[in-house]
Amino acid sequence: MRALTISAHGGLDRLEVCEDLPTPELRTSTDVRVRVRAAALNRLDLFVLEGLPGITITPDWVVGSDGAGVVDAVGADVRDVAVGDRVLIQPGISDRTCEYCRAGEQSLCVSYKILGEHMPGTCAEFVVVPAFNVRRIASSVRWEVAAALPLAALTAWRMIVTRAAVREGDLVLIWGIGGGVALAALQIAKLHGARVWVTSGSDAKLERALGLGADAAFNHRTQDVPREVRARTSKRGADVVVDTVGQATWAHSLLALGKRGRLVTCGATSGPMVETDVRRLFWNQWSILGSTMGNDRELDAMVGAFERGHLAPVVDSVHSLEQGRAAYERLASPEHFGKVVLRVGGDD
Repeated sequence: MRALTISAHGGLDRLEVCEDLPTPELRTSTDVRVRVRAAALNRLDLFVLEGLPGITITPDWVVGSDGAGVVDAVGADVRDVAVGDRVLIQPGISDRTCEYCRAGEQSLCVSYKILGEHMPGTCAEFVVVPAFNVRRIASSVRWEVAAALPLAALTAWRMIVTRAAVREGDLVLIWGIGGGVALAALQIAKLHGARVWVTSGSDAKLERALGLGADAAFNHRTQDVPREVRARTSKRGADVVVDTVGQATWAHSLLALGKRGRLVTCGATSGPMVETDVRRLFWNQWSILGSTMGNDRELDAMVGAFERGHLAPVVDSVHSLEQGRAAYERLASPEHFGKVVLRVGGDD
């Protein structure tokens, strides 16, 4: 089996294509094996490459969390998919037995794992996952698009719909438009009737975001975003702020947030340590909400929106497996807009 792997943490030079890894076998009667056709990268993949606290890899570690392909084998107890089905892969693996799983909150599982981070990933010709983690896709869906959907769109769905409970008329501010989660959040918030304002340090990205439906755009390198938000809302502020940046934007997010506002976060790309004036927190009755991935119900709702054409991942670029380093370089570049995808297999 061919796969894009790392054998140790470090820089891009650690990435290499292995040609002769063993093909993974089904582990349980509820597993499926997918012949991967495309795999998409996420910011998480850069963190795994560099090394994350508490995360241990073993050579040759297959990278990548997102993927799509054809079901190649199924366990004896699998009923919802069959060999030959085209599927996308949801990369969050739960044990289905803990109290959170039994309550339908799989992303809170006490033994939660993500492909490519805690388990070998999707940038390989084959991957084995529980059948719960795949969803069928239509024959008309391009592999690159299907692979680009799961992690970012599911994360954004839970953030916007479940955690922040965005509703019609809300004003939603999204930092750092151009990443997969931010772009999905823009589409999902608009789907639920919100006005959406976005930020970027790139005017070109802001123009593209306006073309995708953003109602206003701010260059956070040249503009004081909280001041702009306050001025344009007669000092009211935003109802919801989506912050995946962390340390660099946290204080600005709170300054832009209105009374009873909801700040929802799923990441900390600029650093994990933030400061909050608790007096402003209780006085303004803010809600600060963490969010990670999503559960089965949210996955089904997100895939349904995708099937109806209400949600479409933006693909930045497509690379071959042998171009893995170039794909990572593109992901790390501030110029990328949308998902970076690797082609793994054929076209069936």
